[in-house]
Amino acid sequence: MYFAALLARTEDGWEASDTELDDVETLSDLTELAREASVDEDTVVVFIEQEDAWFGIVRIEGEDDPRIYVSDGAAAARSSYGEILTKELLGADRDGDADDLDTLDLDGTEDGEPEAQDDEDDETGAAADAVPSAPLGDRLILEDLGLSERALLALESDVLGEIAEALGAAEVLESVR
Repeated sequence: MYFAALLARTEDGWEASDTELDDVETLSDLTELAREASVDEDTVVVFIEQEDAWFGIVRIEGEDDPRIYVSDGAAAARSSYGEILTKELLGADRDGDADDLDTLDLDGTEDGEPEAQDDEDDETGAAADAVPSAPLGDRLILEDLGLSERALLALESDVLGEIAEALGAAEVLESVR
């Protein structure tokens, strides 16, 4: 089960809306959805949470590229919306069509270099391509809005509520929860 919300900053504070992700298939779709909620191309923060397994934050400002943070890359990569974010963070093609990196494999070897195989590696070869079970992305994504990197990494429960409180948007987020 997912929960997703948009927080759009306005002159009067934050406006919140919960959002349906049914039509979101790419990061571009998510970015477009956020830009539609933006007031005068101001900051929009998208929260996505999957039942205490992982959460993601996407920050959009005007026409700038989105900034992304995911709390647990491996958990997110196993879900449809999290996969969109982790692919972007790990360098997949912006259109989502390519699953490979241009010059480096995820293990840091250049294309064409032989990879050493451990007997303990996953039989599918997924060990070299595994997504880390750790935070991924821009850890400073909300620092200028009141949530430091240290505080972001320390979040454990009611994550979205704590983030919204740090942004001064707790009441508006609760109105859409």
